Amino acid sequence: MEEKQNYTYMLRCSDDTFYIGWTNDLEKRLKAHNEGKGAKYTKSRRPVELVYYEAFSTKQEAMSREFHLKQLSRKEKEQLLI
Repeated sequence: MEEKQNYTYMLRCSDDTFYIGWTNDLEKRLKAHNEGKGAKYTKSRRPVELVYYEAFSTKQEAMSREFHLKQLSRKEKEQLLI
């Protein structure tokens, strides 16, 4: 059985803010965010655009990276996009 990848991702919202989350299905999660079925934060800030992601083999790694990215300043988050 093939293991699913886990992703930590960053979205740019329509109000130019960032949203960071994790998932094991990036395409499905992005679609959910843009349909208003994702996080409460992104519901009123659609459309959202995937601007950054990293892949991990475990959920724990993805969640840990999500926590780390959320601690970064806006400037540090923007530097990831370069």
